[in-house]
Formats: sequence, C-alpha cells, structure tokens
Amino acid sequence: MAVPVEAFRLDPAATGTLQRQVQQLVMDGILSGRFRPGDRLPSSRVLARHLGLSRITVTLAYADLVAGDYLSAKGRSGYYVAADAPRPDTFPRPAPAPAPASRVDWSRRLGQRYPAMAGLARPEDWRRYRYPFIYGQTDARLFDHSNWRRCALEALGTRDFTPLTADTYGQDDPLLVDEIMRRILPRRGIDAHADEVLITMGAQNALWLVTQILLSQRRRAVMEEPCYPPLREILNLSRCTATAIPVDGHGLPPDAIPPHTDVVFVTPSHHCPTAVTMPTERRRALLARAEADDFLIVEDDYEFELAFVGGPSPALKSLDRTGRVAYIGSFAKSLFPGLRLGYLVAPPPLVREARALRALILRHVPGHIQRATAYFLQRGHYDTQVARIARTYAARRDAALAAMQAHDLRPERDNTFGGSSFWMRAPDGVPGRALAARLRARDVLIEPADAFFGPGRARPFYRLAYSSIAADDIPEGVARIARAAAA
Repeated sequence: MAVPVEAFRLDPAATGTLQRQVQQLVMDGILSGRFRPGDRLPSSRVLARHLGLSRITVTLAYADLVAGDYLSAKGRSGYYVAADAPRPDTFPRPAPAPAPASRVDWSRRLGQRYPAMAGLARPEDWRRYRYPFIYGQTDARLFDHSNWRRCALEALGTRDFTPLTADTYGQDDPLLVDEIMRRILPRRGIDAHADEVLITMGAQNALWLVTQILLSQRRRAVMEEPCYPPLREILNLSRCTATAIPVDGHGLPPDAIPPHTDVVFVTPSHHCPTAVTMPTERRRALLARAEADDFLIVEDDYEFELAFVGGPSPALKSLDRTGRVAYIGSFAKSLFPGLRLGYLVAPPPLVREARALRALILRHVPGHIQRATAYFLQRGHYDTQVARIARTYAARRDAALAAMQAHDLRPERDNTFGGSSFWMRAPDGVPGRALAARLRARDVLIEPADAFFGPGRARPFYRLAYSSIAADDIPEGVARIARAAAA
C-alpha cells in the first residue's frame, strides 16, 4: 500500500533541523501503526515538493531511516517500511499532549439540544453470553450469506454503474420501488403507485420524516404506552403536544384518543413492545374515528413477515378508503438491521414533501444498497429467507412456551401473532432492570422495559426475545430466569 503524501505535514512549532523533522514524521507513522511493513513511501521528489523542502533534505532523512532499519530501499522502485521496522508495541510512546482548552462557551452556542436515543440494556458483547434473550439482532445461522453476496456483487457490475454511482437528486431506485410494490405490499393488501412510495434509511428515518412534516408546536400527536423508544424522542423534538395512551390486550383503544388530535402513531399488527395484535374490528373503529375527528394515522408495520401464528391481520393501510394512513415498513427484521433500509407508503402529497425533506438531509439512500436489495427480492431469495426465519422462530417460540409452562412462567400479554419476543412481568416488587442485572451474572440477557415508558419509576416488565438464541439453549435459559425470579 502506498502512503499518501498528504499524511505528512510539518509542524511550524517543531524544533530541530528540517531533516530531523522529516525523519520524525516517518518514525511517528511507523510507531503509531499508521505505516505498516511493506508500505511504500512517497518519492523524495514528491515529498520534498509537498513539504516545500529541498530534495536533498528528504533524501538524507530517508537514508538515515534506512540506516536505522525503519525503511528499506528497493533500487529504483523507492523506499518502503522495512519488514523488521520497530513495532508500535516495542517502543514506549510518550503521553499525548493535553488538548488545548476550548475558548468556546458551548452552552451558549448550541441552539438545539438532542437527547441521546433511549437505549435498551443490551451490552455490546452480547454474543458472548450463552443465553441472549435479546431482540432485533440478526442470527447469522439463518441469514442467506451466499445469495446476498451474489446480489451485492451483481449490483457492483458495469451494468449497474449508474444506479451504483449516480446522484439521483432525491429519486429512488425504480427497480427496488417496483419490487416493493409487487412483492411486499400485496402481502399486506396494499395497492400503491410509484409516487406513493419513498425509500428511507429504516423505519426510524421514516418516522422522523413524517413527524417533521405533519406536526408542530400547535398540533397534537397520540402514541401508544409503552411504545418504541425513539418515537417518544422524535415527537418531543417536534415540540408537539404528545399524549401517551396505555394499550390493552387489543392494542390502542380508539375511544381513548382525545379530541383535537392531529396524528396517531400505532403498531397494530404487532404492538411494540407487548406483542398484542389489534383485531380487525378495532382497526375499523380506529379508521372510523380518524374520519369522524379528521386525524391522520401513521402505521408502523414492523415484523409483519413473521406472523406465523394464525396469519397476519389486514394492514390498516389496506382498510383505509379515505387516504388517512401513512404506512411504514422496513427490512430490519427480515434481512438485517445494519442495512438501514425501509419504506414509506402514503398519499402523493405527503411523499413529495418527505422526498424533499430527505433530499435536504441525506439526498437519497445509497444506490448500491437499493439495487442489491432489489436483486435479492427479484431473485426470490427474500421469500426463502423469510420462510426460513418464520419456521425457526416458530420452533423457538414453542420451546420458550414449553419451558415457561414447566417453570410456571407466562407472558404478560397473549401473543397471537408470532414475531420474535414475549412481554413478561418480573416478580412483584422486582424492577425489570434489577432482574436483568441478576441474570447477567448467570450468563443470561433479558431486556428490562424502562426505555419503553416515559420517565418515571422503574417498571416491573421485561422483553424476552428468541431471535438470537438457539432453540436448544432456550429451556436452560428460561430455567435460569425462573430461578433468578424466585430468588
């Protein structure tokens, strides 16, 4: 690898001869690990011109470095970091100089403060735990690595040079939009045109776009309680009046929506996080209430692909006859969350505004991601992937239910959908976070529920997910949870 000449810069405050300063630049690069054995340095002519020095100064510096075994000279091909050059860990490094004190009063300069995203109690090294009952992470054992790799490589080919490299000025890959309209939305009973579909950087990005467009300080939003944690922060940033309505065993009750509401945010197919499903009758009642009170509905249809218990209920969007529902979906659970790919389906006026706002922030979703996903859908790999995940999750769900029954545990809410988790209650008087801490010492991870609620007291709930744990490990993991809960 060639070391770029831009990696070298003389410090005007440095002491010593120019030759010594050049030597120090190279030595620092080697001892810090930035320049590695075999890397080719810029020629003496190029480096001298870049630094504004005479060529002889650089040549003499390189010669001293060769004598000191930092560099090796290879005839006419130039200078290289020597194979036996001192390693970063063989020389003590001086303590870094303290950063200069800031003279900027940032407490005055920051015009807007943004909260850190409410996080779930999930350690970064969660994979090392034997019993990880955590949600939303891709199980490498279920992912179709080979076909995804083929689609990604195909999207890098010369035939797709334009979708890969072009600045589309806010437009989306028409192939991906077409695949979503033909293969994804019909499963939810949704018939959409291209001007009603916007590709987003995941469902969270879609929620932010919709909130920015539909809400303001003078408007009211309704969300579920408990709810998806980032939604609460997104609504707070919009400065709207946000009202949280507790869900019951059938999701959000329409009769509890207050007057003068402008937008209602719901997860009807599979409530986040309790996993209850809103019955079709209540969905129709919610739509009727929206029509009567003139409010809009934002439907987050996460995990709809995993409705392996009794089949999915119709999407709210499919029942909407007056254009009041904006529908949000993503590939986070069916493919992988790191893809950061989702979609918004809504009436053309809303999509036009969302496209314009997205263009101001991030222009468009990267072309390679869009085209690779389009090929994965087009070739039928997506359908196979979803079927594999659903079969595996169904087996894990059965194993979890059997283990819970054996240890006198049961979900707090009935899950008639499927999905990848259960909503659980900790023993009386035990906060979910306390139980989670107790279990972590026993090699078990669960997710306490505090982040799903507004600020306040600790909550006695936790989420028990089976998307990242093998079925054979579930019985012992549940047994450990039962023992910790009884302790």
